[in-house]
This record gives sequence, C-alpha cells and structure tokens, in this order.
Amino acid sequence: MTPWKLPLIVAAIAVPIVAAFYVSPGLGLAAGALAAVAIVVVAVRQRPRGEIGAAVSATDRRRLLVVVSRAVEEPGAVREIAAAIGGGGEASAAPMDVLLLAPARGGFLDRWASDVEAARREAQERLVITVAALARAGIAAEARVGDEDLVQAVEDQVQSFPATEVVLVTANPGEDPAVEAAATELEQRLRPRFRRLVVSGPAAR
Repeated sequence: MTPWKLPLIVAAIAVPIVAAFYVSPGLGLAAGALAAVAIVVVAVRQRPRGEIGAAVSATDRRRLLVVVSRAVEEPGAVREIAAAIGGGGEASAAPMDVLLLAPARGGFLDRWASDVEAARREAQERLVITVAALARAGIAAEARVGDEDLVQAVEDQVQSFPATEVVLVTANPGEDPAVEAAATELEQRLRPRFRRLVVSGPAAR
C-alpha cells in the first residue's frame, strides 16, 4: 500500500463516525460498530499474496496438477496434457503423478443461500468428463473438487500435492473475468512451472 493511502482510509473511517456522534451518541456507536464489522470482513477476505508452492528441483518426482475450469474433451487439449506428462500412455523417462482439480464455482445466489451442492455437482461432472477423456489416451489421474476460489483451491491443494507443474484449463480469454484474474495471479505467484491451456466448450458456472 502506498503511504498516501493510509491517511485517506483512516479519514474515511473516522470522519463519518465523528459526524454521527455529533448527531446522536447512539448513532455514533452504531456507525462505529458498522465500521468495525466492515474492517473485520475486509481483513478476513484479504488473502496472503506470497508465493504458492515449493521450489522445484531436478530430483523431485514429477507431479502435474491440472486445474479444470472447463472440462477437457477435445483431442487437442488431451494431447497437450499428454505432452506435459511425456507421451501419455507411452513409457516416459520419469514417471509423473497426475491430479485433476475442479473448483466448485457457484453463482452469487448459490453462495448467498449457502447452497454449494449444485456447484460441487457441476465440478464433479467436469472431473468425470476429463478423467474419461484422459483415460482413453492412456493417462491415469486422480480427481478432487476444490474451493470455489480458483487460486485458493490451488494453494490448498499444493500443500498436500506438491506439484512440479500446474496446468490451468480455461475457456477463451475474456469469457470469464474471474478466471482471467486467477490465471494472472497464479502466473505471478506459483513457484512450480505454470501454463494455461485454452479449450472451447459450454460455459462453466
């Protein structure tokens, strides 16, 4: 945060509270409580922006994390994942563990109503389609549903699955602003190798 922003933030919090106290002590207390709640909510939502994952060395077992915001069906996309692994069903010089991760991305109303089941079902459908497509190419992979926040889902997963490479599968650039922002953040913060794979298909929620 730049130094000049802090006084403005403090003023934006303090001035309405002081003004409310001039009108009525009760109103001032209410304004102060509201400001306190807003500060707590903002603080909770702020995510640490350090590096994600561990540095990769040449001796590490290869682990590929494929994050699917779109299901992978088209042969070209499957071939790209196979190329990342080292030939799909063919024997490669170094074995690779493959994990598919689908964030459970729900709509605003679903989150407001705490209805996450629909989002999880949609994520599971993406995983089933992708696992089947990769299996046809001779690629075995585990699959998991992750947090609705794509970056948080990756950050959570690499703690138990120390990926040496991360592939993010998305739709065309511009179709989903949230995914675009997540892709940019992952590119900046991930320590393992990162690449983005663009596929076509029905829009995900």
